[in-house]
Amino acid sequence: MRYLSLCLALVVLVAAGAQFLAPRTYPSPSLGPQQTVQTINPKIGVHLRLNGTGDEAALVEQLSQVREMGATWVVDLFPWAYIQPRGPRSYDWRGADLLVAHARQQGLQLIARLDIVPAWARAKDTTDRRIDPAYYDDFARYAAAFAARYRDQVRYIVVWNEPNLFFEWGSREPDPNAYAELLKVVYPAVKQANPEMQIAAGGLSPGPSVPGIRLDDLTFLRGMLAAGAPFDVLAIHAYGAQVAPDEEPHPDRVNFRRIEVYRDLLKEAGQTRPLIVTEGGWNDHPRWSGAVSPADRLRWTVEAYQISATWPDVIAVCFWQFRAPTTHSYQDNFNFVSADGTPKAIYWAIRE
Repeated sequence: MRYLSLCLALVVLVAAGAQFLAPRTYPSPSLGPQQTVQTINPKIGVHLRLNGTGDEAALVEQLSQVREMGATWVVDLFPWAYIQPRGPRSYDWRGADLLVAHARQQGLQLIARLDIVPAWARAKDTTDRRIDPAYYDDFARYAAAFAARYRDQVRYIVVWNEPNLFFEWGSREPDPNAYAELLKVVYPAVKQANPEMQIAAGGLSPGPSVPGIRLDDLTFLRGMLAAGAPFDVLAIHAYGAQVAPDEEPHPDRVNFRRIEVYRDLLKEAGQTRPLIVTEGGWNDHPRWSGAVSPADRLRWTVEAYQISATWPDVIAVCFWQFRAPTTHSYQDNFNFVSADGTPKAIYWAIRE
């Protein structure tokens, strides 16, 4: 399990860099008639990889597929580095406007993840995941501007991603106190700009501590709670590892029902909050040690969505990942739809 949880910690790192290097051009949105999602479970969601593509036709195709599958919720990243690439006084909203407009037109509820630091807001030779206290106010202004701009279109934002990972915290030791301080700056700024915006604490990478990789998620969560981190919703990464979604939860296990461990920890701290799963799921790559069979992945994904419908405090379950450019690696086998747009069997099972 220790090896598997390490693999899960590295799930999104392989493709992370390439996503932010592609050239981007943004047309004005060309919207069709308003659509609605027909679904038997309004908590079904998926994690997208669309923002920044600049390809409106591909964006419309993919969002249409999401709607037709019966998913109501989508998560996508809105990089600070895309929207304020040149400095703190100018904004480029074109890519964000394109995605927000089309998600809304398809009848989808959008959860916006905010992170990725522009070069001007970090020290030389640091990664785009590193944010230092000197730039907390700048990031808070960006988050507040986002909340104000999309006041009636986006209701949830996630502040940062997996801050308990060495990589995601800027290639340095994860620090729950520092993350809590970031939230203390961002939260009031966003609420002043848009009191209705719901602010989620960043989903943590589940599993034990691994030196140079991760601070275990439960220790990190306890630390940020003890430090007084303000948030409205807890974002959770609920990867199923190699077991069924109904396996009993336990602090030492990485499984889908680890959600219940988070819930109990919040209650112990007197910090009951709604929950949103912003990543999770199973992988069926035939040669990855952390994978399951295609049949198990299909069945367990459907069952996990069904289980979530019985949890009143879970707002949505957005599994990783709907469709992404091929990496020729195990990453491709998280997809619900192949890179060429062909739906996989798991897509049809959920749609049914």
